[in-house]
Amino acid sequence: MPPTSPSPVRVRVRRIYEPPEPDDGLRVLVDRLWPRGVSKADAHVDAWPKDLTPSTELRRWYHGPEGQYEEFRRRYERELAEPAAAEALADLRSRAAEGPVTLLTAAKDPSHSHATVLTEVLEAS
Repeated sequence: MPPTSPSPVRVRVRRIYEPPEPDDGLRVLVDRLWPRGVSKADAHVDAWPKDLTPSTELRRWYHGPEGQYEEFRRRYERELAEPAAAEALADLRSRAAEGPVTLLTAAKDPSHSHATVLTEVLEAS
């Protein structure tokens, strides 16, 4: 019998303001701050690994006048390589191999946010 390969990582990004869906799987908040106007009961968050969120300094730089997405992406990927983030990333990657994961963010444009970078990093391994 041929060796089995690990299950593909199934990760998607949704805004936390959207209601939960049955196929969300593990719901992971990837913002450093709890989103305004969302109760913890309504959010149905299963995990909140703050070590995977961009640092306060990086968030402020990105949302400031000099912030550019591609540079933000590079800086955030460097942060994800730091020991605490790398450990949290490995944990999330193993959980994603077991079933679907939905990364939740309050970002107005998730396609240009850390959640998209995190999804790509998870799917690349």
